[in-house]
Amino acid sequence: MEALHFNKLLLKTAFSCMACDGDIDKREIKLIKRLHKDNKTFGEIDINTELNTLLLAINKDGHQFLKGYFNELTTTELTKANELKLIEVAIDTIKADEKVEYSEIKFFKVIRSKLKIKNERILEKHPDFEDYLAQDIITDSYLSRLQDDFFDTHISNEFDLMRQMDNDFLKNSKKE
Repeated sequence: MEALHFNKLLLKTAFSCMACDGDIDKREIKLIKRLHKDNKTFGEIDINTELNTLLLAINKDGHQFLKGYFNELTTTELTKANELKLIEVAIDTIKADEKVEYSEIKFFKVIRSKLKIKNERILEKHPDFEDYLAQDIITDSYLSRLQDDFFDTHISNEFDLMRQMDNDFLKNSKKE
């Protein structure tokens, strides 16, 4: 898989996990920006431009955006290393705001169902991910219901673009 395509998919994963509960917490944005700045997790992309593109797309039609993301995961050939990196970024993003909502767990389980990597491989590197990998009884109809249930209970909010979020963050930082 082309590196640029994977980097954008990885960012879309983090973004989707950040937005799937209907709220974008500043700590989630800080995590994504820190991952990009410190580790170049998302490669050489312009992080603010890409985040704004994702924000505009999810604001236009949140359910369609997330369904498109799931479809992209299904149709993209990923290496085991890329799948592991995707899982790591997803879980780190979900944990970033220090509160894990049930909708985020459901969302992660749908992501997990789209990947081929074995749980053992994930747990070798991340034994603390066990709760996220706890297996439900999986059937095609269950996965379909899980995904449908996520969208039935998901509230699609409109989010501010990065410039506004950065300005709000700076204002709040000065007050502290």
